[in-house]
Amino acid sequence: MASFPPTFPVMLMISTLMLGSLILSASASNLYQDFDITWGDGRAKILNSGELLTLSLDKTSGSGFQSKNEFLFGKIDMQLKLVPGNSAGTVTAYYLSSKGSTWDEIDFEFLGNLSGDPYIIHTNVFSQGKGNREQQFYLWFDPTADFHTYSILWNPQRIIFSVDGTPIREFKNLESIGVPFPKNQAMRIYSSLWNADDWATRGGLVKTDWTQAPFTASYRNFNANACVWSSGISSCSSSSPSSASTSNAWLSQELDSTSQDRLKWVQKNYMIYNYCTDTKRFPQGLPLECTKS
Repeated sequence: MASFPPTFPVMLMISTLMLGSLILSASASNLYQDFDITWGDGRAKILNSGELLTLSLDKTSGSGFQSKNEFLFGKIDMQLKLVPGNSAGTVTAYYLSSKGSTWDEIDFEFLGNLSGDPYIIHTNVFSQGKGNREQQFYLWFDPTADFHTYSILWNPQRIIFSVDGTPIREFKNLESIGVPFPKNQAMRIYSSLWNADDWATRGGLVKTDWTQAPFTASYRNFNANACVWSSGISSCSSSSPSSASTSNAWLSQELDSTSQDRLKWVQKNYMIYNYCTDTKRFPQGLPLECTKS
């Protein structure tokens, strides 16, 4: 395993701007206003006057929440502190998803592990109901010791997954070669903590140790610079070109050369699975998007 990286300045974070009515800028202290707890019978809690949200899992049930708003493109950040200790068998899912049989989805899933083993970040992108685009990574820090920022940049050209401002994955819009891209369906933010010991840790070989329950994941400092979708209308569609050019910089954002180098560094040293190299899984040929860098 590679050595820990040097401290990177955060390059992908967008400066705080005057956003007016164009962009939703979600306050870090307004989790009550941003999210609804959707299941868990009291196992999910919003605390500290809306500054902190926790999900918990025990042998009876997990828990989850979803955003009040739907989005169609955005730069979305959330700080998470993952389940500490022996978290084997648990999954903390944090993702964007639309509804219906041909849904779109952008996934972070954090697969728990035995104490001392690294967490695995599982990423996936669904477009028009088709997924099977998994990439998995180890982290270069302990994600249970403190909060870290997990970001999704989603614009019409690309999706970028980042951790503390360092990109770990880019999924480009390749509609030009026939690959569907999530761009027409608004998505909500969802998160859940649940038991998946049939597959989550070493393919299901390591089961959940319920003597360690309840398992808890924590969330704070949510921020969304995003186009809010409501009644078929985007909050970005009413913008004038001049204001959009400053407020909506993320709508055309791409990786600069420094960020591309960081992405390559993460993928070289910490990627542990890439569907684009899994020829056994795709014996008839790798997916079309894998032929393009």
